[in-house]
Amino acid sequence: MEFLNKKQKIIFIIIVIFVLLFIGYYIIAKANNSEYIELETEENSIIEENKISEEDEIVEKRNIIVHIIGAVNKEGIVQIEEGSRISDVIEKAGGATKKADLSKINLAYIVQDGQKIYVPNIDDKEEVTTVTEDAGNNIIKNEENTEKKININTATQTELETLSGIGPSTALKIINYRIENGNFKKIEDLKNVPGIGDAKFENIRKNICVK
Repeated sequence: MEFLNKKQKIIFIIIVIFVLLFIGYYIIAKANNSEYIELETEENSIIEENKISEEDEIVEKRNIIVHIIGAVNKEGIVQIEEGSRISDVIEKAGGATKKADLSKINLAYIVQDGQKIYVPNIDDKEEVTTVTEDAGNNIIKNEENTEKKININTATQTELETLSGIGPSTALKIINYRIENGNFKKIEDLKNVPGIGDAKFENIRKNICVK
C-alpha cells in the first residue's frame, strides 16, 4: 500500500470497516432470522397441539338425552354431558323432592343416552334394594318392557286414535272437552266426554294416564 497516499489509505480502511460491519450484520441477522423461524415453528406446533386438545375436549363433551321421573322437582327430558351420573341428572331436574328416597339409588351410576330414570319415593310400596355397581332395582326403566300410556291431557288427535275404539270423531271430542273444561284430573273424568261410556273406558283404561 506504499503507492497509496495518506488520504487514500484512510478511505480504503473506512471501506474495509464498512464491508466488515456489513458482513457482521448479515451474519447476525441470519442467525436471528433462524431463531425466529425456529420459535415460530415451535409456537405453531404448540397452537396445533392446543387445537387437537380442544377438539378432543369437544368430542368428550358430547351431550346425551335422558328422561327422569319420580321424586324430582322437574320431571321430563334432560340434556346432559356424556359420562354424567344419576346425581348430575337429578340436579339438572331441579333436585330431589323432600320425599325422595335416595338411599335406594346408586347416585354414582353413569347414565346412557336414551335411558329413563325413576327416582323412588319414600311412600313407594314396592321394595327397592340399595346397590353399588348398578343404578338400583327398577331405577333405570326399560321402555321396551313398559307399555306406553297415552297422557289424555297432552295427547294429539293422532295419538288418541291409537287407543282401542277411539276414532277421529271421539278423539276430537276429547280435545274439545280439554279446551272447554281444562285438563282431566283423573282418568275416570274421560267418561264425561260424549261417546265414551263405561265399556269403552274400561277397554282403554290400562293404556291412558293423566299428568
